[in-house]
Amino acid sequence: MEHDHIHALDLAKSRLPKDELLFTLADLFKIFGDTTRVKILFSLFEEELCVREITELLGMTQSAVSHQLKVLKDSKLIGNRREGKTIIYFLADNHVRSIIGQGFEHILEDKADENDL
Repeated sequence: MEHDHIHALDLAKSRLPKDELLFTLADLFKIFGDTTRVKILFSLFEEELCVREITELLGMTQSAVSHQLKVLKDSKLIGNRREGKTIIYFLADNHVRSIIGQGFEHILEDKADENDL
């Protein structure tokens, strides 16, 4: 059977989200384009951490970490809560956990495929 270009194109057009949603999705993925932010997200994958712990873990200044935490919080990728004078950061929800987990699995899969060569 031959590929039906008209049907395929019509189906793709009908399923393509509106540009506004695609721009929002692209902006979300831009957040993952910064290694520091990815390190913070990956650190929060298993453990809730305060700014001090994150700065020590990454070897960065509190100012630099706080800036990245604000970007992540504004993007709704992380949340925080206060415990006395300490603010604890955590992944916002399981969607964020899933994005990080699946992305990491994907690169590990690629690495495994490279090792098979």
